[in-house]
Amino acid sequence: MTRSVRRTRRTLQATGAGAVALLALAACSSSGSDSDSAAAAPNSSASAKLSGAVTVFAAASLQESFTSLGKQFEKEHPGTKVTFSFGGSDSLAASITGGAPADVFAAASPKTMALVTDQKDAVGTPATFVRNQLEIATLPGNPDNVSSLKDLTKSGLKVVLCDKTVPCGAAAQKALDAAKLKLTPVSYEQDVKSALTKVELREADAAVVYRTDVKAAGDKVEGVEFPESAQAVNNYPIALLKNAPNAAAAKAFIELVKSTEGQTTLTEAGFLKP
Repeated sequence: MTRSVRRTRRTLQATGAGAVALLALAACSSSGSDSDSAAAAPNSSASAKLSGAVTVFAAASLQESFTSLGKQFEKEHPGTKVTFSFGGSDSLAASITGGAPADVFAAASPKTMALVTDQKDAVGTPATFVRNQLEIATLPGNPDNVSSLKDLTKSGLKVVLCDKTVPCGAAAQKALDAAKLKLTPVSYEQDVKSALTKVELREADAAVVYRTDVKAAGDKVEGVEFPESAQAVNNYPIALLKNAPNAAAAKAFIELVKSTEGQTTLTEAGFLKP
């Protein structure tokens, strides 16, 4: 065998061995990458999976829009269930500070949210997600010809206000003060829905409520705007509660409320952007 042939054989052997080694290395690398991806995938999926009940305490004026968002949340996260407790913000705050189990609190004013944050029962700083403005709700067709806040002081007109301790009542009083008017209602109600119901049932001729409630009532009432309402706009804050039983799902619900989709639902209900 010549020296040239021996050199060629050695070169081919070396090349073959190198190719085998590279193939083996590539296989190991591919196998390791696949196993790493396979191991990571279940963990990523598990971290995104939400389940269980979410309890939301929310101002009565949020009833229609939050109920809609709750259904949307459940659809986007199968296995979850959103339960709401709607009412006057001050009563809800008292329940929370008293130990009632809840995940989220959405109040109709910063003042009522402060009842919770002052007791360190909320996580972080509450976020303002919408604003709301007052409107006068009258009987259908407005038979008493109410066209201003001053008209509510007419003799014989039965007017209902929210209690001054709840946000809609505090806002109504602020508007009356701005107009330099005094009004003695036939009753003070504990939340805005109760005030509106008095008109719907014809137990009152008019009530000062939120524009969102007038819109939600449809043809059961007629709305009358008044300029002083611009000086009594309420900011609505939302917060995760400290002892939330389902914090992960609660955070996701809050994100939905603040999202573009959530804001669209709320503005369609008549709320103002934050």
